[in-house]
Amino acid sequence: MCPLPPFLLLLLSSLPITISAVAPPLVPEYYAKSCPNAELIVRDVMKNAMAREPRSGASVMRLQFHDCFVNGCDGSLLLDDTPTMLGEKLSLSNINSLRSYEVVDEIKEALEKACPRTVSCADIIIMASRDAVFLSGGPNWDVKLGRKDSLTASQEDADDIMPSPRANASMLIDLFARFDLSVKDLVALSGSHSIGKGRCFSIVFRLYNQSGTGRPDPTIEPRFRQKLDKLCPLGGDGNVTGGLDFTPQVFDNQYFKDLVNGHGFLNSDESLFSFWKTRPYVQRYSEDESEFFRDFVEGMIKLGDLQSGRPGEIRRNCRVVNGRPPVDVVVGGLRDRKIFGFET
Repeated sequence: MCPLPPFLLLLLSSLPITISAVAPPLVPEYYAKSCPNAELIVRDVMKNAMAREPRSGASVMRLQFHDCFVNGCDGSLLLDDTPTMLGEKLSLSNINSLRSYEVVDEIKEALEKACPRTVSCADIIIMASRDAVFLSGGPNWDVKLGRKDSLTASQEDADDIMPSPRANASMLIDLFARFDLSVKDLVALSGSHSIGKGRCFSIVFRLYNQSGTGRPDPTIEPRFRQKLDKLCPLGGDGNVTGGLDFTPQVFDNQYFKDLVNGHGFLNSDESLFSFWKTRPYVQRYSEDESEFFRDFVEGMIKLGDLQSGRPGEIRRNCRVVNGRPPVDVVVGGLRDRKIFGFET
């Protein structure tokens, strides 16, 4: 094995002892000895959070997607901005679409009391996302754990990677392929929209100016379009929300049944049934919920395996790297940014 160059040895020697320079092995029950009640603690906090605010389940689940696609599942999404770093929370696809960061803070606080400096924020996202699905009526599965938390975040990387609500199935296939995720993975993981709500802002173009035609998306079933027209009138409040499927608090295969019937809320959803490569999976999942559950779990595990291999640590506070106090930062120019915000 070639020795590390001197400059890299010097850099590594200056980092905190909690930092790992290589991607750690991910295994089930990683905390069995160091924090045996970790998964129970996460599930208990999630259960209480969802009892207080049912939407928090879908919101927390989204965090895994938005974290893992940007430089791997490393908790970078959770970092607040600093005077020298623009984090991912203010990226185009996250600023108005992600929420419930405080639930992760609550989980971290409970874990720090039980097992100080042991459970990473990156692993919290993975466990809490699984629990959000299960507590909403979906499948349960063993998650692989052992991730480290990133030392930085990148708003630019998040802007470059995360899709907009206008993305179609072909665009999404290309995106998922970058992470060795298949067409089947794409459709199954899109089933995460079985729970949660979307904002009118994200669909007004579908209702009134699809592809610049000045007309509605022809794939929307007419009676459903009338319902959406009432919910989201042209010039109305873009922050009004509607269910991403007809059972937005229950994790089931209703989402796929809706797509088959032309009732997809988002353009990126309905295009899965319109496009020939993704249509067969939508059809199958609409008919067989157990197959959807199996493929969704498989996709979530593969998504959770994404790692950058960059140095990391176990953060004591999910919002800041160790040794850096939290700060309030006002970032200029936000009013000039185009905001996507298609999930809530």
